[in-house]
Amino acid sequence: MIETIIKTAISKQPWYLLFLEALVLFTFVSRLKYFIFRKIYKAESPPRCGDWFFGFRMLYETIREGQKGNAPEFTRENMKNLNVHTAFFKLVGKDVILTHDPENIKAILATQFSDFHLGCRNECIRITLGDGIFTSDGAEWKHARSMLRPQFTREKVGHVESLEPHVKSLISQIKKKNSSAFNIQPLFFNFTVDSATDFLFGESCHSLSEGLEKTGEASCDGLDPEIRRKFPDAFNYSQNILNIRLNLQKLYWLGWNRRFKESNKIVHGFTNFYVDKALKSSEKEIETNSRGGNVFLYELLKETRDPVVMRDQCLSVLTAARDTTASLLSFTFFELARNPHVFKTLRETILESFKEGKGADISLISFETLKKCDYLQWVLNEVLRLYPSVPRNFRVSTKNTTLPHGGGPEQNLPIFVEKGTVVIYAIYSTHRDEQYYGKDAHLFRPERWGESSTKKVAWAFLPFNGGPRICLGQQFALTEAAYVIVRLLQTFHNIESFDEVYPPKLQTHLTMSLKEGAKIALH
Repeated sequence: MIETIIKTAISKQPWYLLFLEALVLFTFVSRLKYFIFRKIYKAESPPRCGDWFFGFRMLYETIREGQKGNAPEFTRENMKNLNVHTAFFKLVGKDVILTHDPENIKAILATQFSDFHLGCRNECIRITLGDGIFTSDGAEWKHARSMLRPQFTREKVGHVESLEPHVKSLISQIKKKNSSAFNIQPLFFNFTVDSATDFLFGESCHSLSEGLEKTGEASCDGLDPEIRRKFPDAFNYSQNILNIRLNLQKLYWLGWNRRFKESNKIVHGFTNFYVDKALKSSEKEIETNSRGGNVFLYELLKETRDPVVMRDQCLSVLTAARDTTASLLSFTFFELARNPHVFKTLRETILESFKEGKGADISLISFETLKKCDYLQWVLNEVLRLYPSVPRNFRVSTKNTTLPHGGGPEQNLPIFVEKGTVVIYAIYSTHRDEQYYGKDAHLFRPERWGESSTKKVAWAFLPFNGGPRICLGQQFALTEAAYVIVRLLQTFHNIESFDEVYPPKLQTHLTMSLKEGAKIALH
């Protein structure tokens, strides 16, 4: 009888009312479950922000500000205006916690590492990067990391002489500008793709060199010159789309078009050529091509002969090796041009250690001597503080758990994190927090890294992530960037800025770069 009445009542209701009722019921049950678990875990709830019902407005605003070049600053300003370090909101119907509290970040990346995983990242970006170290979790990730770790020993990171041919090409391109204003960022991206492909495959793209077709045919026998020529742009475009897919989370499949498909085909074709070449090499050829163990692909042969695994790991390393260093160099020269006193001090420090012009002794530049150049290291740290390569990242909780901060009036009580919650940690905001860097946190001031207060920031400075997944190539990127800076400041005496907008507009893809480039002149 009761069942019949219910069925009759349901059948007479419009579909949209049924949908609304189901939605209200689902929301009520979800909130009740959250409240009960929060009590069980003796934790608080972080402040709730935004349109919590679906969160489509938040997605729209994030994309809009990203297109304007304001996404990282938009996030930071929102949190600052709300006076919170941690907040809860909805994003396309998904529960999301946003935090820039160092203790929470430490928990996510280190002390509670097993409570979080990469979530849908693999689904979003494996179409291009495959199942490499950046997309895998658990046992697969541990295996990938163990394969790659031997490629980033101090001995191999310190092999700076291999950078010199590419630096010479970079200097030649800059000299062609005849001291006039130009955008140096594309040159840095070309430089790093050249040096990265040289390190990875033993053969460079030579994207900085003149006579591209001729160079390609001479050095890449068997590789279609058209694929090699198109590779840098195809790689760029693929990464742009991957970032959109990451923002869409479970709706990642919307981030697809024909150009993306063609770009991936070029990227995979380029990488597969070198993998196949390595797999077909004789022992003598492997010994020759590995250049004393300094070519990544031929060293990887010692760990695996699976062509797909080799391709995926190479693409993961290429993504990090190219983008991180190119962005670091671009932001460095952007700030040096705006701060001539810093440029002057840095150049004097470099010349004191490494000389200049014809008297420059390249043999003096090594991993050790670059590390000992304190002011150079301060400049790099300050650039990475203001412009971290990955301004924000995320994890997804694997179970019901807590984070140490964010609850209560003082935001110092633990908060409950329900299983499946996306937790975004905004390093960009942490690095600009006055609580850790003082009232001048927004200023470019390398000298702060010589002060005792800054040396205690610990988890408030994470340019290369932290915990078990800390970037394996950290020293590789820092050494390469430092080497390039030294060589350019040995060569050029003065720098000028032609950028009118400050703070600069930021382009956030898998990594962060200058949306409008770095317009400078070097004399």
